[in-house]
Amino acid sequence: MTGLRDQKKQATRKTLREAALRLALERGPENVRVDDIAEAAGVSPRTYNNYFSSREQAIVAAVSAEREARIAAAVAAQPAEVGLADAVIEAIVEQYTDPGEHQRDALLLITTRPALRDAFADTTSALEVPLADAIAQRQSDIPPHIALVLAASVTAAVRIALQRWLQPSSAGGLVVPSGSLPDLLRGALAPLAPALDAAEARRDIG
Repeated sequence: MTGLRDQKKQATRKTLREAALRLALERGPENVRVDDIAEAAGVSPRTYNNYFSSREQAIVAAVSAEREARIAAAVAAQPAEVGLADAVIEAIVEQYTDPGEHQRDALLLITTRPALRDAFADTTSALEVPLADAIAQRQSDIPPHIALVLAASVTAAVRIALQRWLQPSSAGGLVVPSGSLPDLLRGALAPLAPALDAAEARRDIG
């Protein structure tokens, strides 16, 4: 029963985020209300509020959905000979810079709306717990609180990279993605590599 209930919740969340993005692309996000999204998804506004706290959150979820799970799975799946720092950095760079053709219009929409940019950067918070679990899975001797500290540091670095990438230019507030996102991600994550390597060294010493 629990499995079926979770599947229904996941299906509802997917329907809502897809409806939100579709309406935002058709009308512009400023012309989309929560009630519109709920109606398009075939649910009540109250049900909508059980899944998303704003229209912006639902719209960006169409791009960021399940990304944290994919990153965690990629980190956990890397063979032991791949260093923890490399496993984490490469998984993040891949998942954040290969959105797929169907998401390019959505990313363009997000980069041109301040509220959507902020909501998109906020999605990084969902990465923390799954990444901590993946780190602990790879490094079984790391205490859970240390895994969370590492994951929280990585999450903060990703958020900063995204904010730099999406910062408005001085030309009338127009947003032009600033530089290469892979380079910005790698640059933000590079200072954390020694900490990740040190965590891995605990296993080697043990």
